[in-house]
Amino acid sequence: MSILKLGLPKGSLENATIELFEKAGWLIKPAARNYFPKIDDPELDCSICRPQEMSRYIESGMLDAGITGKDWTLENESDAVIVADLVYSKVSNKPTRWVIAVAGDSEIKTLEDLNGKKIATELVNVTRRFFQERAINVDIEFSWGATEAKVVSGLADAVVEVTETESTIRAHGLRIIHELMQSNTQLIANNDAWKDPWKREKIENIAMLLQGALRADRIVGLKMNVENRHLDDIVTILPSLNAPTIANLYQSDWFSVETVVSEDIVRDLIPRLIKKGAQGIIEYPLNKVI
Repeated sequence: MSILKLGLPKGSLENATIELFEKAGWLIKPAARNYFPKIDDPELDCSICRPQEMSRYIESGMLDAGITGKDWTLENESDAVIVADLVYSKVSNKPTRWVIAVAGDSEIKTLEDLNGKKIATELVNVTRRFFQERAINVDIEFSWGATEAKVVSGLADAVVEVTETESTIRAHGLRIIHELMQSNTQLIANNDAWKDPWKREKIENIAMLLQGALRADRIVGLKMNVENRHLDDIVTILPSLNAPTIANLYQSDWFSVETVVSEDIVRDLIPRLIKKGAQGIIEYPLNKVI
């Protein structure tokens, strides 16, 4: 039996990735201090590693495919195949941001003010290319962590750091002066694995189901019964991805109407549907929208 070696990200994305796979149809069971979680698919062999290293393992063939960040594929100048963008994070299904931040009371206001200054970051290569393209001479220093504190302690004039909510940056009294780039998670693949018909189909199926699970975020299904005389009024106010599904109820002039809508409009939509004559309204969650 063929096996696909799949890399899963360790750290802040780990739990969110496992939850996404569960919505997509795979149950992953991590074990304490174990980098090889169990998955209920005999065709998959999972390993957990840091997103920063994922592309190197995939390029070397140690892994066939894996999930990492766009930022780290750019940082490592990876030539792995980008199969799919998967926009999710530990907080929300939105891209993360790499920003340039300085102390709140710093005299540095613009990128040009950083000329001759020291910048601490984990994203060294991307940061270096960014400033080289703008002909701004900066001293870039690799940071092993706690990057925001480097400015507070006087070890750097600025930092390039990733953020979702800016809460950590604000907590350290820093001020953002520029957004360097946005990043999101990606499913990437080894070039040789991508050329293998079986592995490519398996990877593409994983991508399709993961993207379907992300599309289903904050989308729900609505099902209701509608008498024939109210049908046009109901359909007029009923949003849907394409068009609602309508089916006759057995030996009746009533119809079953079903659609998919954004979760945030349901609270206003259901009272309107009731006033228009809908009955027996059922709201149900969705795991995937393909």
